[in-house]
Amino acid sequence: MNILFILIAFVISAYVAWLIIPRILLISFRKKLFDIPDDRKVHKRAVPRLGGVSFFPTILLSCCSVLVIRTLTGYGISSLPASYVLPEFLILVCGMVLLYLTGIADDLVGVRYRQKFVIQIICASFFPIAGLWVNDLYGLFGIGSLPHWVGIPFTILTVVFITNAINLIDGIDGLASGLSSVSLLVFGFLFMEKGLWIYSMLAFSTIGVLVPFFYYNVFGSAEHARKIFMGDTGSLTLGYILSFLAIKYSQNTEFIPVTQGAFVIAFSTLIVPAFDVVRVIIVRICNSKSPFEPDKNHIHHQFLAMGFTVRQAMLLILLISCVFSGVNILLMPYVDNTLMLVGDILAWIGLNLWWCKVKKKKSK
Repeated sequence: MNILFILIAFVISAYVAWLIIPRILLISFRKKLFDIPDDRKVHKRAVPRLGGVSFFPTILLSCCSVLVIRTLTGYGISSLPASYVLPEFLILVCGMVLLYLTGIADDLVGVRYRQKFVIQIICASFFPIAGLWVNDLYGLFGIGSLPHWVGIPFTILTVVFITNAINLIDGIDGLASGLSSVSLLVFGFLFMEKGLWIYSMLAFSTIGVLVPFFYYNVFGSAEHARKIFMGDTGSLTLGYILSFLAIKYSQNTEFIPVTQGAFVIAFSTLIVPAFDVVRVIIVRICNSKSPFEPDKNHIHHQFLAMGFTVRQAMLLILLISCVFSGVNILLMPYVDNTLMLVGDILAWIGLNLWWCKVKKKKSK
């Protein structure tokens, strides 16, 4: 029955998003709410950027609907104690509301990055209040349990980092939504394997809202007013949900079965956006530029510079993400945590060196 409820959440999200997104498009064109192209952006026509407005309300509607159905039919909201689950999800909703309002303001009138950082830090601080923080690295670099005075600041930093990583990777059609879908799909099955259906439901309900968005974002035509971007409203929502799921999976508690290397497994689903942000920041600092100054040095810009089309670049990057996640999950029972992470870093460096070489040959 749990799988059926998860499927219902997915279907509700997908159906509601199919209804909402065309109406967002209509309002955007009537009110002229567009993302105007510039030298740094790939698109050449003005495109509405309010697709992410549909994310949070749709996810909240589908999850709450399924919880009501389960309660009325006697299945309960979770196999875990309500006193354990409810604070986490209520605090998640509080943070999503704040980020949702911030994202809408940024998409409509713009918000300074310092203000966004402050709001992200506040939202990230909500998690430890509900007892959700990284408390174990499972032997990574020889580190096991983390004291709260280390784990809580590390958790806040991690949430802000992931949220911004998803925001920054949103540079070409389908990339942020595609990478998020890959990560959410992995989390959905990982939590399902542990019997934690409520977290799996959150993952699949989020995938549900991304399916129609992906269609309009990738296959929609700007000429026919059928194309839309998620904007900061969408990327902030996705980043916050992904950080919630990653931290939850990596947390070591008495209510959740312990998985070897849970921390590395959880964050391996986010390797591409996370590693890309680190590389971009390092390159900017080496070039004596501000880490926050936008440029055309992200992974999708590199693939475009190598001669790939937007859709080819998107598919190849999604494939890379799938390979990293799949290899880490399959090899984790047989490989040490630290060796796995070092291997991921070396593989990423090797790939980037290869791409730079191909890019140079292409430019010649």
